[in-house]
Amino acid sequence: MNFLGRLRDAARQFKVAIHGYVLMTNHIHLLATPSDVEGLARMMQWVGRHYVPYFNQKYAREGTLWQGRYRATVIDSERYFMLCSCYIDQNPVRAGITSTPGEYPWSSYLHHVGVKPDPLVTDHALYWALGNTPFDREAAYKEMAEQALTSTEAKQLMDATNKGWPLGSEMFKAKLEKQGSARVRPARRGRPFKARPESAEAVAVPATKK
Repeated sequence: MNFLGRLRDAARQFKVAIHGYVLMTNHIHLLATPSDVEGLARMMQWVGRHYVPYFNQKYAREGTLWQGRYRATVIDSERYFMLCSCYIDQNPVRAGITSTPGEYPWSSYLHHVGVKPDPLVTDHALYWALGNTPFDREAAYKEMAEQALTSTEAKQLMDATNKGWPLGSEMFKAKLEKQGSARVRPARRGRPFKARPESAEAVAVPATKK
């Protein structure tokens, strides 16, 4: 079974809704909502345990496949969910691999625009809010995804995912900080922070492949 098939099995087993994804040559991005605190970590661990041995055997290699622990950040869904989704689907274009997101088969873009339904993807309520019919939603998403993010927006998303900081308004960050459920500022030395997914609807997860 390929990587996406194993990811789909793990997402179902640990009750993680995956709303968007892209597989790149040296990393992946996921946009997901775990149903509990441990779901996301367990899903990623399960995929590593079951996919890496298969990959190593198929390509006659040894050792780990992923470089370090995955990184995750909590996002303010109302403000940033669609932006994150478009950012993920635009990855191949930003990388210069394709000229449009629709030319790349290993992302959630084709699902979002109605070209190819993807069993891995669970549509988020904010995606459904784009229109009253599938055609309206798909057309609205396509229009958004074809607009390149500004350099400021892209930097915001990259900084948040790379550093594990929440992505949202100051009010959103203050709420998380008060709850003690998210790292809002640079962390002190020590064990990595574990985000509480119930404090926001979505989590963006990048992982790096060796």
